[in-house]
Amino acid sequence: MLHAMPTTPEPAADRSADEVNEEIRALWFRSGGTLSMEERREYQRLVMEWAAASPDPTQAA
Repeated sequence: MLHAMPTTPEPAADRSADEVNEEIRALWFRSGGTLSMEERREYQRLVMEWAAASPDPTQAA
C-alpha cells in the first residue's frame, strides 16, 4: 500500500514569528537581495511558517 506524501513540508519545530522572521532576514542577507529558485522555495516556506506563527490580530484585545 502506497501513502501519499504531503505537498507542504511540516515545520521543523514550533518557532515564534520573530524566530522565523530572523531566518527570512538572514536568507535575504546571504542572497545579496536576489533569490535563486531554491532560495525562493525556501522563502515561500518560511513566509508560510511565519504566517502560521504570527498572532491573529482579530483575536487581540
